[in-house]
Amino acid sequence: MVVELELKKCTDRELRFYIKDRDKHSLPNLIAKLALRKKGVVYAAYIIDHPLVSDPEVVILTDGSRHPLDVLEEVLRDAISMAKEFLREFDEALAKYEAREKDSANSESG
Repeated sequence: MVVELELKKCTDRELRFYIKDRDKHSLPNLIAKLALRKKGVVYAAYIIDHPLVSDPEVVILTDGSRHPLDVLEEVLRDAISMAKEFLREFDEALAKYEAREKDSANSESG
């Protein structure tokens, strides 16, 4: 997945950027939701002016105790960690499922 970005504004307290991708909600929503959990963040959201013709604009505002770029970096690290953990959990669930299916098939044939 190649994502194109356009930086709109970057100050000590405010970060605004556009994500140019066909999926207009998944990544911006994840970034905004995770940013809201971070200390020093006073506002985080994404805005789509028009769903058919606009790219989502992600906005992160801080109280000044943290630079919004630092928040974004932390959010992206958290998202990667969450994805890795999800994959581990899914692999475990799949292994358990396959073992149950194998046991079920063996008990039906035996």
